[in-house]
Amino acid sequence: MTFSERLEELEKAVIDRLELSSTLGELEELKAEYLSRKGKFSLLLRELKELPAEEKPKAGESANSLKKKLDELLQSRLLAFKEKGQKTPEEFFDFTLPGHRSWEGKHHPLTQVLDRIIEIFYGMGFEVAQGPDIETNYYNFDSLNFPQDHPARDMQDTFYLANDLILRTHTSPVQVRVFEKKNPPVKILAPGRVYRHEAINARSYCLFYQVEGFYVDEGVTFADLKGVLVAFVKEFFGKEVELRFRASFFPFTEPSAEVDIRCIICKGKGCSVCKYRGWLEILGAGMIDPEVFKAVGYDPEKYTGYAFGLGVDRIAMLKYRIDDIRLFYENDLRFLRQF
Repeated sequence: MTFSERLEELEKAVIDRLELSSTLGELEELKAEYLSRKGKFSLLLRELKELPAEEKPKAGESANSLKKKLDELLQSRLLAFKEKGQKTPEEFFDFTLPGHRSWEGKHHPLTQVLDRIIEIFYGMGFEVAQGPDIETNYYNFDSLNFPQDHPARDMQDTFYLANDLILRTHTSPVQVRVFEKKNPPVKILAPGRVYRHEAINARSYCLFYQVEGFYVDEGVTFADLKGVLVAFVKEFFGKEVELRFRASFFPFTEPSAEVDIRCIICKGKGCSVCKYRGWLEILGAGMIDPEVFKAVGYDPEKYTGYAFGLGVDRIAMLKYRIDDIRLFYENDLRFLRQF
């Protein structure tokens, strides 16, 4: 293609774009692309030096003539738009004004607490495992040694779906699923969301987050469990926090215990969060019942293990001095932006 033909091609492209442009912004883009110092027309002019000497005068004259023609067409088009009331970006926007600060995205406070919990236990050698939110009765109850008449199976506590499926009431089913796939030693942390048919108030919600932890090997004792939990509480809440172990009962652990810490919100004086007792339960734990081992094919004479489960929401309430769990789920930006 000759230089003259390329000039004609560029002229046609600019004229076509001029006819299609419907805003001042589009005309400004056209000018920048074709008629600016670094536009396509300027790049084409640089090729003049490569032409034979006898062709340069005529080619240069044609190029200058075309440049003048296109500039006039562009200015005429700009003037017509301005007469209609349109403005260029420079005319309707003051680029010297300070910018508006945009809000930076942050993790939800529950996510922040969950990440910190996982970080602490990961440092103790726990691996993270996940399980489905929708479970079967077998994994949620039967395999964990829940009797058929256990209150937790009642419709008042469990969300039942079709075909023997339920919304899991705890993350303990992950324990069984891991046991079915791995042989001891296993040291797993299972975080996730759980669901219970409970009255919604300042202390409870119909869904919440839980972290299940378990360790199975030869010679695991309750002392090992206690050491891990004390280390976690001290690391998360601070070395000055008070905690206590209370005897309890869970179908899948024996012996079992609950761990309370002195209410951080009221300093033990009593408030609505701790039910005016001064203490707040943060987790349940115990040695895994031999019946659970039998259900998954582990030898209870050879292996022992512990399990614990803690509520992320309740720990977050204590961590951030929040007295109403519902605030976590209302998505009020005035609340969430504090974190």
